Amino acid sequence: MGLSMQYGVAKILNVSHGEFLLYGGLITWSLVRVGVHPVLTLLICAPILFAAGFVMHRTVYERGKTVSKSFEVFQSNAMLLAFGSLFIMQNIATRVWGPDPLNYSFMAFTVPIGTPGFPANRMFAFGFALAISVIFYLFLLKTRLGKSIRAASQDPESAGIMGINIKTIMAVCFGIGAMLAGIAGSLMSMYMSLFTTTMGMENTLIAIIVVVLGGLGSIPGSLIGGFILGIVGSFVTAYLDPALTVAAFYAIIMIMLLVRPKGLLGR
Repeated sequence: MGLSMQYGVAKILNVSHGEFLLYGGLITWSLVRVGVHPVLTLLICAPILFAAGFVMHRTVYERGKTVSKSFEVFQSNAMLLAFGSLFIMQNIATRVWGPDPLNYSFMAFTVPIGTPGFPANRMFAFGFALAISVIFYLFLLKTRLGKSIRAASQDPESAGIMGINIKTIMAVCFGIGAMLAGIAGSLMSMYMSLFTTTMGMENTLIAIIVVVLGGLGSIPGSLIGGFILGIVGSFVTAYLDPALTVAAFYAIIMIMLLVRPKGLLGR
């Protein structure tokens, strides 16, 4: 959903998206180490990563847009800037947290539903992610800021004429995208057995597949695409071979691009 927001409104295919997810997990791990409850870390990670995304857009991407001769050139430059951000953020993370895998224990028990049951930490992460998705969708649908975001997405020039500060809205959208990625990283750290500083790119690729599958810029499409990818990944892992999971993801996206290029809910 965060990547869909960044591309759908700010028109930036942020290939460093997974690094914000990574930092969410790393910040959570660090806070847990000093005694903060994992759930409370979400309240700390969210504003930090929103601020990071907001500032990055107002400085790096706004400057890139100013010096680009056209919007098409800016989109290409923005992707190069995102690649640069990816490597900088990844190397800083490795320098600060080290290359060794990290983990901690949270709700490490099984809920006896069916056989063999469900890990409690995964159920918590699923429930929290679903709640955030619903709240975020209602925010876009009902609030004044949400309506401004949708207007800027559909027609930025007309929205600007109507009094909406387009630069601020774009930066807010990029910040929200970073924040949602950070929340996802915090939730993932609660159930992953190993959390490494090099896992950002892997999750960026998954996010891109989800966004294309659901339809570029469609928030409900991202939610549906995520569910489909999660179910397929679980099926392949359980009944075929875990090594084929990523191949299955790419097969899905290839079929979608051939059959319905605009995605499930794309326009």
